Amino acid sequence: MSDDQTNSEQPTEPKKAQRIYLIPFPKFIFMYPTLLISLLAWAILAIKGYSTVEPDDSLPVMMTGIFLGVLALNTFVIVFDFPRATSLTLIFILTTAALGGWMAVSMKPDLLPAVESWVMALRPAANSTFFGCVSIGMLLMFIAVFVSVRMNYWELSNNELLHHHGILSDLKRYPAPQLRVDKEINDVFEFILLGAGRLILHPAGESRAIVLDNVLFVGNKERLLTQALGSIKVKIGNDSH
Repeated sequence: MSDDQTNSEQPTEPKKAQRIYLIPFPKFIFMYPTLLISLLAWAILAIKGYSTVEPDDSLPVMMTGIFLGVLALNTFVIVFDFPRATSLTLIFILTTAALGGWMAVSMKPDLLPAVESWVMALRPAANSTFFGCVSIGMLLMFIAVFVSVRMNYWELSNNELLHHHGILSDLKRYPAPQLRVDKEINDVFEFILLGAGRLILHPAGESRAIVLDNVLFVGNKERLLTQALGSIKVKIGNDSH
């Protein structure tokens, strides 16, 4: 018997079933830039010894200003949805406002020093304890988010779409063959932050679609689903005859 025949007769190990997990997250997950800035400010001010601060202290004022700016932008992103058309409109509005401000300063040179003095008079300052409390509070919220999503997630495996939900991990099954998947990017900024988007699943025989919002790295998930669904084959009867 030749080596080729021997090799061909050797049993091959069955491939592991691919499991694809689809986890819809709450919008709080997009607050991670605020958490990172808070942790950074906490570390810097604690190392420099700013347990108490005054408005004349430049470093606490700078860190507080950066924190408030990031918090405002971060909150703006999660409160409002910015699809592609809305994002273009927002860019147009900001560009128009910047152009209008430049024209106003050009026509009234005294306006800029007045605005500058007003801005410089605003000197919010927070100490290291404040940033420590904010950081710990946000970390606890993130822990709660990651615990909660373990009680509500979807899994594609073994020709089935499984919905795990509840404290005791209740299970609902849907057929995976002929499952249709649609992807939507509802918010450009959320997609930039964590590649997040919406997946809409249409199981065969179900009248209502399954909508999963805020799925992280949705493009990669869609690619994996497409590959898995393309390779699903349903075995009917017995092939031993």
